[in-house]
Amino acid sequence: MAKTGEKQAGGIAETIKTIFWALVIAGVFRTLFFQPFWIPSGSMKDTLLIGDFLFVNKMAYGYSRYSCPFALCPFEGRILESDPERGDVVVFRHPVNGSDFIKRLVGLPGDTVQMKQGVLYLNGAPVQVAPAGQFEEVYRQQGPMGYYPQCENAPVGEGGTCTKSRSVETLPNGASHSILNIRDGFFSDNTPLFTVPEGHYFFMGDNRDNSQDSRYAQANGGVGFVPAANLIGRADRVMFSSAGRSLFFVWTWRPDRFYKKVE
Repeated sequence: MAKTGEKQAGGIAETIKTIFWALVIAGVFRTLFFQPFWIPSGSMKDTLLIGDFLFVNKMAYGYSRYSCPFALCPFEGRILESDPERGDVVVFRHPVNGSDFIKRLVGLPGDTVQMKQGVLYLNGAPVQVAPAGQFEEVYRQQGPMGYYPQCENAPVGEGGTCTKSRSVETLPNGASHSILNIRDGFFSDNTPLFTVPEGHYFFMGDNRDNSQDSRYAQANGGVGFVPAANLIGRADRVMFSSAGRSLFFVWTWRPDRFYKKVE
């Protein structure tokens, strides 16, 4: 009996060791290489949809204390730092509330940024914008949070077609991406002139009228200017996507978005 008990104790100890080392390896992988991220809101439509699952490339910009789970990395600033490029889709830590956000980088340190009549101006010049048809989706609850989409053609009944005007915006470095419009004349279409401080960045969502981003002050629930130390990584590719409120709803999976490059 004693030998049986010893074997059981040894088996339990081995299981605990296996779990421990698996967690250590997963923690190192998450800290140094790739962090999983779910898209919870529609602020980056149609580049990213609610229910997209991606891995964030944490090697892209180097490492800060926010690279570790719970911001536990024991250093200030960034190490192995690389500058992000205008147009990158970036995950960063909100400077005030501690949440992880994902937005598109449009303003670099020293840039001036302003929206005029729905057009983005960088350093006093409008960026190139070309019409690209409409983005359509079904008006129904989306994702685990059950958000309804906002529609340019509102009001729309449950199950109806929700549309938004889509354009392709090209930034000064040649990076192009889709942007959506829901309403005209909203605050998001006409902003004050912002000057991005050194060591900070200016972010916007591609769903321009449904995004809390750098156009809004942190005191009003927005993002404001984001310090370089708060950057976590670059979103490179959607690995999996589900339109349903549960992953178990296999019929709501979006196979056309699996391994889709983020542009």
